[in-house]
Parts: sequence; C-alpha cells; structure tokens
Amino acid sequence: MQAPLELFGIDGLLSDEERAIRDTVRAFVDDRARPHLAEWYDDARIPARELAVELGRLGLLGMHLEGYGCAGTSATAYGLACLELEAADSGLRSLVSVQGSLAMFAIRRWGSEEQREEWLPRMATGEAIGCFGLTEPDFGSDPGGMRTRAVRDGADWVLHGAKMWITNGSVADVAVVWARTEEGICGFVVPTDAPGFSAPEIRRKLSLRASVTSELVLDGVRLPASAAFPDVRGLRGPLSCLDEARFGIVFGALGAARDCLDATISYARERAIFDKPLASYQLTQAKLADMALELGKGMLLALHLGRLKDAGQLQPDQVSLGKLNNVREALGIARQCRTILGAAGITLEHPVMRHANNLESVLTYEGTSEVHQLVIGRALTGESAFR
Repeated sequence: MQAPLELFGIDGLLSDEERAIRDTVRAFVDDRARPHLAEWYDDARIPARELAVELGRLGLLGMHLEGYGCAGTSATAYGLACLELEAADSGLRSLVSVQGSLAMFAIRRWGSEEQREEWLPRMATGEAIGCFGLTEPDFGSDPGGMRTRAVRDGADWVLHGAKMWITNGSVADVAVVWARTEEGICGFVVPTDAPGFSAPEIRRKLSLRASVTSELVLDGVRLPASAAFPDVRGLRGPLSCLDEARFGIVFGALGAARDCLDATISYARERAIFDKPLASYQLTQAKLADMALELGKGMLLALHLGRLKDAGQLQPDQVSLGKLNNVREALGIARQCRTILGAAGITLEHPVMRHANNLESVLTYEGTSEVHQLVIGRALTGESAFR
C-alpha cells in the first residue's frame, strides 16, 4: 500500500534540505497542533501569540526572505512548509503566510532600512505579529477602488478608512496599510497601538475558525513621514505582496487535500460495509484513484512553479495558474472525501469537513477563482476583461 504522493515519486524530486524542512514542519504540526485542532476550530480560537513564537523558533516566519533574522530558504522549501502547515489547518498556514509573505515581505521589499531594522527581526522570531491591510468592505477584487485615505498634515500623515477580512488583525503589533494619497496608492507601516487604530475581531465565521480575522478601523491615525514606504506608488506594491502569498497557497491547499485523502483512505480500510471493507468496493477505489491523480498533478505543478521562482523566472500569470488549479482541486477532493466518510464526515472526529469549510475561504481570498481565470484569459488573448 502506497501513500498518494508516493505514487508520483515526489520525494525523489526534492533536495535533502527540502525534505528535512518538510519533515521538521510535519513533526511540529503533529506534536503541537493536531491534538488541538478540533478544539480550536470548535471554539473559534487559536493561541496565535504562543504559536507565533514557536513558529519563529523554527525559523518559519519570513523563512524565504534574506537577512534581518530571516532563514533565507528556497521558495520551494517555503512552499513545502506551507503544505505541511495547511495539512493541519488553513488557519495555521494563514498565520505564517500573512506574517511572512504579506507583512514581512512588504517591509522587506518596499520598506526603508529604518522600517526593516525596526520590525523584521522581531517579526522573524514571532515577538511581533504583523497583518496586511488592503481589502476593504466594498473593495476586494478591485483594490484600486479603495477609499482609505492618507493626507499630509505638516510633516505627518493622517489615515482615515477601514479594512476588512484581515488575518492576524486583532493580535497584530504592526499593520501594513495601503491608502490612497495625492501621489497615488502608498503603503504605511502602522503600529497597532497608534491612537485611532482599532481592530475588532470578526466573529461567527463558518470557515477559518482557527484563525484570527478582523476589521481594521483607522480613525485619524497620525503617523510620521517615516511611516510611509519610500519608493513605491500605485498597485504595484500590494500586488507584488499578493503574488508572494498566492505562491504559498499553491502548495498549502495541497496539504489540506492530502490530509483529507489520507484520513479517508484510513477510514475506508477500517469501515465495514456489507461485511467487507469500504475500501474494497470499485466505486470507492475509483474515487480514491481520481483524487490521488489530481493531488499528484497539483503537486507536480506546485514543484514546477517553485523551481521557476527559485530561478527568478516565475510570472504572476503562472502563480494564478497554480492558485486556481490547486485550490479548486483541493476543495473538490475534500468534498469527495466527505462522500466516502458518509455521516462521519461531518464531525470534527475527522478533518474532512473542517478542511472543506476552510478551503471555501482559500478559494476566494488572495484572488477569487474568477479573478485568476481572467488573469489567465488576459495572458492567452492579450485582452483584459476586468473593465
């Protein structure tokens, strides 16, 4: 009997370092997270601050960035870490992804040297948690329509507006906030203890329950001139950060799918139906074979994109290919696994429905499936269908 990805010989495509990082993250997840996942999900809470310090101790926060206390691993190794984190829960991977690929990446790529030195070392250790404020209540897929504004007042900036669906917002020490200025859209490094800043947590979620999701309210937040990113204006800044986060999702979603499939195979082998194992029926094996095939194809795509990124050749259109395919297929696998588990599949004794609910959010954040379809369509035709 082989595990699904063993059929594809995936281990032979990884370096020793990549396998070591993958195995380290998997062991951490098994020891630290898995025993508590059902409780965290059921209670809609996660010990984000404690976990951030532990994840920082492992070198997972901003792990693919260079300098300032970051590990400087390959992009592929980062992707494999995301896969193992999301095999536990999408909320755990989101914590790491938002910290490293959105907040830390934004400061590393677009921040001043002063901003980098102030925040990145503490964020790499998990001492400081970051969030990324781009999406607004009325502007998600169209971030260029944002209403949050920053106006000059003497040497200072004053921010007014609101952001929505912000992971880590209520536990963050620093927020990267994008706002409209007279010079164009600009990013700001905002300490969350600044007067006028608040981050009420969003409750009653049916998805990503083991994750902190918040609104950001900026009510006359006054910042010094040094809080602004110095050299980027327009959407180029935030979109470059989204590409980083989407790359992690390309791998991460496969972790959720793999966990669903592993749990389902185990269940089907043990569950007796009409006096023989559920796994012995042709219909069950056909479902398992099709799911293993899509999981393996998604993994090969993810690894290919990882190699392109490590070579400095990955294009945003290609990230859209990976995000669209792998999240869509992962959600399909989770739903199909639920049919094999039957009624048992709706309880937290098994991870399948939890993953399926989480993947409903992953399907639409960092760009909906429709947005990625249009990105790919534009690449194929040379015509933009966004406007």
